[in-house]
Amino acid sequence: MLDTSARLLRLLSLLQAHREWSGAQLADRLGVTPRTVRRDVERLRELGYPVNASPGTGGGYQLGAGAELPPLLLDDDEAVAVAVGLRTAAGQGIEGIGETSVRALTKLEQVLPNRLRRRVSALNAFTVPMLRDQPSGVDPGVLTELAHLCRDSEQLRFEYRGHDGTLSRRRAEPHRLVCTERRWYLVAWDLDRDDWRIFRVDRITPRPPHGPRFTPRRPPADDLAAYVSQGVSTRAYAARALVRLLVPLREAAEHISPSAGVLEPEGPRSCLLRTGAGNLDVMVIHVMLLGFEFEVLEPVELTDAIRTARDRLSRALERAPRTWGGADRTPGTPSGSGAEW
Repeated sequence: MLDTSARLLRLLSLLQAHREWSGAQLADRLGVTPRTVRRDVERLRELGYPVNASPGTGGGYQLGAGAELPPLLLDDDEAVAVAVGLRTAAGQGIEGIGETSVRALTKLEQVLPNRLRRRVSALNAFTVPMLRDQPSGVDPGVLTELAHLCRDSEQLRFEYRGHDGTLSRRRAEPHRLVCTERRWYLVAWDLDRDDWRIFRVDRITPRPPHGPRFTPRRPPADDLAAYVSQGVSTRAYAARALVRLLVPLREAAEHISPSAGVLEPEGPRSCLLRTGAGNLDVMVIHVMLLGFEFEVLEPVELTDAIRTARDRLSRALERAPRTWGGADRTPGTPSGSGAEW
């Protein structure tokens, strides 16, 4: 059986899970009687922790919101996960989060046991992050404001900067925030357009006062992540295509981000890609640069554009100078790239 001090810490750790526990559940977890649990709860209250209790057969205990943050109790794996998460957050696309994450990480590492500090340091020292692009900066205050409006079902009044730089005043009923590896998006009902819209958060400037409250509408899709992915990669473009990639879905997903297209399963050795581009000529380049063998399913005009590109490339090869000295390179070209694959 745990001694009293250790048991109180264990009890506090369980309550910090933000779920309601019955007295019997806590007693079972701690290996004590329900009466001992009641005494321990009273001790926590005497120490200033707001432990709420609801009576009856369906009641239980729950840690309430207090004026001060209680001590953060983490096991070894949780502490390492939080430390690594803070380190990763320093390089993500929210303005100010990098500096804030570093400060929080410094405080956390000061209280980590030596064995955990060594694990975190080793993981950070021998890990190199590879980001495809520098994420667009998003004000964390704007994210928080939008999240609160989504939660409270309150209309958002804001100024929006379009892709061409044009500013417009908008009113919308915010529904959900969706994040990708590069950007944050707001899914909202546009009151002026009378339709669902996807807004880039880094282009939103809130203009309070907000309101009034509204009754949430049925969302435009059950899977909002897929809805946003299709919106920013396909529906936003004049030319759209459906192609079959001759690789498994998992392999394709490792190279194609949600902002580049929507992947759909088809079979063990192929998958479908829905994507968009400004025109069919750009679409040809876009599909070719994916690096996979493919078949065009629609539109048929894309196949014609590929034939035109093939003929143009063939003529360029015919006009190209012959290889020099029998080697498969031109004069002055170095024989190696300096990289090993």
